[in-house]
Amino acid sequence: MPIFSSYDGTALWYDLVGAGRPLVALAGGPGADARYLGDLGGLPADRTVIRLHARATGRSAVPDGRAGCSFTEQWRDVEALRAHLGLDAIDLLGHSAGALTAQRYAAELPARVRRLALVTPVGRSAREPQDAELAAIRASRSAEPWYPDAAAADRELRAGGDAAELSARITPFFWGRWDERARAEAFDPELVPARPWIREAFYAGAGEPEPVRVPVLVVAGALDGVIGTVPARLVAECHPDSRLEVLAGAGHRPWVDRPEEFRALLAGFLDGPEAVSAGR
Repeated sequence: MPIFSSYDGTALWYDLVGAGRPLVALAGGPGADARYLGDLGGLPADRTVIRLHARATGRSAVPDGRAGCSFTEQWRDVEALRAHLGLDAIDLLGHSAGALTAQRYAAELPARVRRLALVTPVGRSAREPQDAELAAIRASRSAEPWYPDAAAADRELRAGGDAAELSARITPFFWGRWDERARAEAFDPELVPARPWIREAFYAGAGEPEPVRVPVLVVAGALDGVIGTVPARLVAECHPDSRLEVLAGAGHRPWVDRPEEFRALLAGFLDGPEAVSAGR
């Protein structure tokens, strides 16, 4: 059974998909069920993708206290998973808010990270979208049939309207293609954050950005209307051995919008040579 006991005794769940060199994948949300990552554009054809269900999300247990749900503490769960799997070092992928946990882990234990992939990251040590860029990205979709309703919902949300109802209406901005596949994934009730307090707990305790000393690939979606490309650019500038790729036509989940390009990009990066890390 894919369950292990983390550093504080919290029982955490993980899924294994595929075969080959392991890749640990951290979901965003924060608080979204890790199964939304799917097959990451087909990566399990080349490697084993290990999707960690973060504490208090998905199938993992809710800890006694909420302090451990902060990304500044959740890196300890990644280390507990690595030890449980018996791996000397891991390839690590973080999506969206999960990229914060991934960066913190690599900063704390660089010798345990072979390569780090950060997909549409929210920022370096906090959310760092640029309002002007998000407005421009959203306006670029004005010719699409869903745009008038989504734009109206966005205005109402900014004015203090009902977040639950309006957030659903602006969902098309998050995707490069608002088609049937995107609709099915966006509104799967089993995969959305289930605990209203998880967002505040996750972002608590953010500190200063810290460069990591491992090879880093940063992937942004040119049409990402939820976080934009600015956070990815800041992340790439933060880490000395980094490479930034902005995928045209992709939104916040580029493996859904551009699966072939995403898989080729990730596979090429992950198949690179071992990292040389100073460790600590």
